[in-house]
Amino acid sequence: MERRSFHGRITPSELAQALIAAFDRGNFRAQMFGNPNRMIVQIATRPNAVSGGRTALTVTIDSHPDGVIVQMGKQEWLGTIASLSQSALTILRNPLALLGRLDDIAQDLENLQLAETVWETIEQTVRAAGAAQQLSERFQRVSCEYCGSANPLGEPTCVMCGAPLGKAQPVVCPACGFLLLRQETVCPNCQHKVGDR
Repeated sequence: MERRSFHGRITPSELAQALIAAFDRGNFRAQMFGNPNRMIVQIATRPNAVSGGRTALTVTIDSHPDGVIVQMGKQEWLGTIASLSQSALTILRNPLALLGRLDDIAQDLENLQLAETVWETIEQTVRAAGAAQQLSERFQRVSCEYCGSANPLGEPTCVMCGAPLGKAQPVVCPACGFLLLRQETVCPNCQHKVGDR
């Protein structure tokens, strides 16, 4: 499973709607379900598809304080591989039969690129919403606990009063490496409970 986080003003519902609009057409069928904090989108070839083998993919979109976390499950390949194998055997027996299998081969190639196409759609939607994979605004600065001044991330001492900023700096989740604020006790990316720091 591949997981990516996007920071900015984007909701799971907006991203799920964009996936439905992009993939619920042609040989693909898409459906979504969930709630405002977690949406699940399933994309699969239609049962009565005219050409190509079958494939399926599930995308889970969770909200977190800075935007969304998108997780893509493993794609089901067997139907597409079987269709490509059938095309190869048909062509070996009779090379002219290639003409009759062109639609199947084209659809199978599209099926093999499904995960990549889904990520491209997600990236375009996120960019259009003004979000990105860059650090969110809350990690751009740290506040001095003594005078309250905003300081650049990573600054060792406060630029206003000179107090040490070590405890104000964010930390990473030991399980997945996601950036956390010091007061967070559960990682929004992997749900790992983070101990005292």
